[in-house]
Amino acid sequence: MEFKMRAACLVTLLMFLISSKALIWEADAAGECGRTPIRSAAASLSPCLAAAGNARVKVPPACCAKVGSLIRTAPRCLCAVLLSPLAKQARINPGIAITIPKRCNIRNRPAGKKCGRYTLP
Repeated sequence: MEFKMRAACLVTLLMFLISSKALIWEADAAGECGRTPIRSAAASLSPCLAAAGNARVKVPPACCAKVGSLIRTAPRCLCAVLLSPLAKQARINPGIAITIPKRCNIRNRPAGKKCGRYTLP
């Protein structure tokens, strides 16, 4: 009886260690924004908040610089940030925010690419 309990505890401990190791590997894996956490990528786009909520607002140069850099280094990251729960919490309108690269006159933007249900202009 004691042997069975020890074996069950050992199996449980082994399963816990394997699953925790898998979680650590997943957390270290590169996502849409490379090794940059999506929160950090979203925070870097804070100069864009006003322009992401209103199409009539002039896009600040700091925002254009950040978006241009993001498109050059990790183009899928911009879409991931705009469609993230963080953007929703910040009341960002993805349909307006997706127009920022065009409003910034970024030449090598991924025009025509899909971002969720939106298409980059």
